[in-house]
Amino acid sequence: SPEDAAKAGLSIMGPGGFVKDPISAISFGMALMFGTAGLPHILMRFFTVPDAKQARKSVLWATTWIGYFYILIFIIGFGAIALVLTNPQFADVTTGTIHGGKGAANMAAVLVGNAVGGNVFMGFISAVAFATILAVVAGLTLSGASAVSHDLYATVIKKGNPAPGSELKVSRATTLVLGVIAVLLGIVFEKQNVAFMVSLAFAIAASANFPVLILSLLWKNCTTRGAVVGGFLGLISSLVLTVLSPSVWVDTLGNAAGSAPFPYTSPALFSMTIGFVGIWLFSILDRSPQAANERAAFKAQQIRAETGLGASGASGH
Repeated sequence: SPEDAAKAGLSIMGPGGFVKDPISAISFGMALMFGTAGLPHILMRFFTVPDAKQARKSVLWATTWIGYFYILIFIIGFGAIALVLTNPQFADVTTGTIHGGKGAANMAAVLVGNAVGGNVFMGFISAVAFATILAVVAGLTLSGASAVSHDLYATVIKKGNPAPGSELKVSRATTLVLGVIAVLLGIVFEKQNVAFMVSLAFAIAASANFPVLILSLLWKNCTTRGAVVGGFLGLISSLVLTVLSPSVWVDTLGNAAGSAPFPYTSPALFSMTIGFVGIWLFSILDRSPQAANERAAFKAQQIRAETGLGASGASGH
């Protein structure tokens, strides 16, 4: 009841049941904090603007709206506690669980809309959520298709000389494949907590992209070989540890409780470390002429990154 919630007092600010141990809490926090900087559709903002000044402006806007989103989490979360969990229409007030079984907690924000403004406001919140999902999926699909068609196919496989029209065909095929994979994974993880699923995406971004981003900007000895190998190690380790965690190994794959090889819910603390160590080790060991040229060019790159002097404009396509 609301009276019971009021009696809880400051304990409402204590640790909840979502993260059950300190290591998982630290790992989860690192994933959300550092993964934001490594999200593909955030990094794309650097490459869709005409010059360095607009890139900084774009980052400022992105940071503002991301910060606003995190503030809303507190408002909607406490609103759900006060308006949803204490309402018998939406939840079992004795156990504090939302009606609907496993996965029903994902409807908390929508039910807050219903509690505040009835069916009309709930419909509005549902429409906003649907539009947001479409926008994020579109951004990630474009990012993935661009990475495969341009960075991997045209630049790596075809050495910068792809056949006319082939890059576009690869991009279209990649979009279709990514869409099918996303649908299949959505079906498999249908009943999972959305907050947990978001943390997995952030953990992968924090492990694969963030170490490469931060070391290439701030460490003068970072090389291409170190960045590629370290990023790959961070990606693989985050994926493997995620599958071996209790949330996937037990809850999704149906193995026995307590049998998960990796005991923590979020891999970021460990996979990020593997990524950073991989970049450092393989950069230090890289004695190739290309590595020497990259180290020598770091100072000019740093000046350009900090001031925007000498930065090239946007490409014509």
